[in-house]
Amino acid sequence: MDADSTSRANASIAATRAQLHPCCQTDGSRRMNPLDVVLDPIAAPGVIAAKLWVRGGSGADPKGQRGVHQLLGALLTRGCGPYDHLALADLVEGCGAGLRCDTHEDGLLISLKCADRDAERLLDLLGWMLIDPHLDSSQVTLERDLSLQALQRQREDPFHLAYDGWRHMAYGSGPYGHDPLGLSEDLNQLGRQQLISLIDGLTAQSPVLALAGTLPEDLEQRLEAMESFQRWPNQPPQQARKSESSKISTENIQIESNICLQPEPTSQVVMMLGQPTLAHGHEDDLALRLLNCHLGLGMSSLLFRRLREQHGVAYDVGTHHPVRKCAAPFVLHASTSEDKAKLTLQLLLDSWWELSQQAISEEDIELARAKFHGQLAHGAQTTGQRAERRAQLRGLGLPGNYDEHSLETIKNLDGSALQKAAQRHLKMPLLSLCGPETSLQILAKDWQQQVVQSS
Repeated sequence: MDADSTSRANASIAATRAQLHPCCQTDGSRRMNPLDVVLDPIAAPGVIAAKLWVRGGSGADPKGQRGVHQLLGALLTRGCGPYDHLALADLVEGCGAGLRCDTHEDGLLISLKCADRDAERLLDLLGWMLIDPHLDSSQVTLERDLSLQALQRQREDPFHLAYDGWRHMAYGSGPYGHDPLGLSEDLNQLGRQQLISLIDGLTAQSPVLALAGTLPEDLEQRLEAMESFQRWPNQPPQQARKSESSKISTENIQIESNICLQPEPTSQVVMMLGQPTLAHGHEDDLALRLLNCHLGLGMSSLLFRRLREQHGVAYDVGTHHPVRKCAAPFVLHASTSEDKAKLTLQLLLDSWWELSQQAISEEDIELARAKFHGQLAHGAQTTGQRAERRAQLRGLGLPGNYDEHSLETIKNLDGSALQKAAQRHLKMPLLSLCGPETSLQILAKDWQQQVVQSS
C-alpha cells in the first residue's frame, strides 16, 4: 500500500472510530429512558419489524450456570405482564404476527414482526417481557427439557462436536467457551430462582429497540405512552455493564493445547482450523472480513476451488467468522473421507499460512470486495434484517452508518494490508478433529510435525 493509500485508509478508520461515541445519533435514534430507540422507516406495505437487543447473552452466563440466559430468553415469550403463556400466544397468533427470542453470545434478541395496525397492541409486549416475565415453574421445566434435548441432538452431529472442541480449546471456560444452549450438567441445576436474579439486569443496560417498516410519525410518543414502558425503572441510562466477555482478546487468552480430538465412529473426518481474532469494529476487522470472503464465500472462493474442484477431497468446505463484541472466531472447516483426510488437512494449512506469506492479487481482492458488498446487500433485504442489523450495531457501540463507511474503507485495503493483518492476527491456528480414532491419531502426528516446522 503506498503512502497516499495508507493515509486514506487510516483517515477512514479514524473517522469510523470517532463516530463510536455514544452521543452520536446519526441514524434516527433517540434515547427513551432507559430504552435506546432506533427508527428505520422504509417503504413496506403495512409491515413493521421490531428487534429488541438486550446486552449480555450467553457470554454473561455465570460459572456453574452456563445456559441460564438461553433458558431465560426462551421463557420471555411464555407469559409476561397481564398475559399468561396461552393468552400471549393467542394475542400474537391472532394478529398473524411472529414473536421469538434468540440467545446469542453477546445479547438476547427479541424479534417481533406484525402488521402496522397491530403494532401498538404488540409492541407493548416487548416492555412486559423485560420487566415482568412470569417464569412459571412448569414452563421453566419444559424449556429446560427442550434445551437438554437440543444439546443431545448436537452431540450426534460431528460438526457440532468438532466446533465445540475447537471453541473450548480457544476460549476455555470463558464467556465464548460454550454453546449458548449451555452445558447439560449446568442446565440440570437451573431453576426459577437463578432466572429471577437476572431480571433486573435486562433493563439496566439500556436495551436497544430497532424498528423498520411502515412507521407512524408519532411512534416514539406511542411507545412512551404504553403501560409496560411507563413502568420501566426510572433510572438514568447506564453504559453496558462489562461482562466477562469484555476481557476476551487474543492477547490474554491462555491456550493450553493446539489440538483437540473427538473420536466418533463415523465414516468421515470433520476438521476445524482457526483461532480467536478481533471484535467487530476493530481497525483490522475489515481486512479479516475480506480474507474470509476470499477464503470461503461462494463457489469461487479459494477453499472451494482448491479442495473440491482441484483435488476433490472435501464433502463440505467453508469458513466461520461471525460478528462478536470481542475476539471473534476465524475458522476454516472441511469434512472429508478417511483416505483423503491427510491431504485435506495439508490443503487447509497451506491456505491458512498463505494469507500471511504472500499478498493476495488485486483481482482476488476485487472479487472479495464484491462478495462483501453482496453480503451487506443480502442482509438488508427485509424489514427484519434491517432492524436486526441496526440493533446489532447499536448494541455493539457502532454508528448506524458503519456498513456504508466500511464499503468506502475497503476500497483502500490492498493485498499488502490484508497480508499484514493476517500476520498480526492469524498466527496461532488451533485444530479440532472429529472422526474415527485411528485416523485422528495419524492426523495428530502430522499436525504436530507441521507445528514444529512452522515454528
